[in-house]
Amino acid sequence: MNHPTTEAGERSGAPAGAGEGPQVAYVYALGRAGAALEGAAARLTGVRGGALRTVTAGTLAALVSSVPADAFSEEGMKAQLGNLAELEEIARAHHAVVEAAVGSATVLPMRLATVYLDDDRVRSMLDERGAEFDARLSLLEGHAEVGVKVYADPRAAAGPPPPDTPDPAAPPVSPGRAYLQRRRAQRRTHRDAYRAAGAVAEEVRDRAAALARDRVVHRPQQGELASGPGENIANEAYLVPADRLRDFRRAVSAAAEGVPGVHVEITGPWAPYSFATPPAVEGGSS
Repeated sequence: MNHPTTEAGERSGAPAGAGEGPQVAYVYALGRAGAALEGAAARLTGVRGGALRTVTAGTLAALVSSVPADAFSEEGMKAQLGNLAELEEIARAHHAVVEAAVGSATVLPMRLATVYLDDDRVRSMLDERGAEFDARLSLLEGHAEVGVKVYADPRAAAGPPPPDTPDPAAPPVSPGRAYLQRRRAQRRTHRDAYRAAGAVAEEVRDRAAALARDRVVHRPQQGELASGPGENIANEAYLVPADRLRDFRRAVSAAAEGVPGVHVEITGPWAPYSFATPPAVEGGSS
């Protein structure tokens, strides 16, 4: 999860939301102004059930809702980071808006908890970085993000254990030597599985490069975040033309065919978070 980006260092006069007290403008995504974003804003609700609206500057528009200034100031967000249930609720609402908007238009998703003092500050951001955002929207047009992870699983590479029935013709092996032989075999299997996974990861990149427009390398995931079997050794996102998604999946998944102990996980299509540009921070933290 991204750390919050906030500009709510003081109270604001953003349009009132569902709550009481001063409000700030929470930005979910940017896109080109027009009926597509207007329609998305009309049918969606945002964080804490707030009504969505569009804030427009020139040819660009932002999907925005109002949220309490005290809860989404830098200090307020630090407090919410300690409340996992509340943070998860914010994240779910944020991503639901972005995913729904992607179904209607090409958008740049904003980082979680990106807030501005008011709508005028949102317009200024759109004006100041309009050329950059326009170029990024052109890059994303007609594309989707696809996640690709490569896993090394030495246990799968080892296969089933050999039968316990000894070979009568074989010379006897002491328990100590048998243990050392098993350990050497395990180390060899472990080493070979990681070498094979590295080779598959390179093959994945070569195959994906022929079909994707852009690539972003993420840190391999560990623990509960790593959903596949074994250890995640490669975690990348690709920007793929929408009409080549099936070809991309077929080509990338084939890289691990017939390679024991290596698994390729393909997810998506997703909103293009990895390829979006977050707004500049004027006085908050990220």
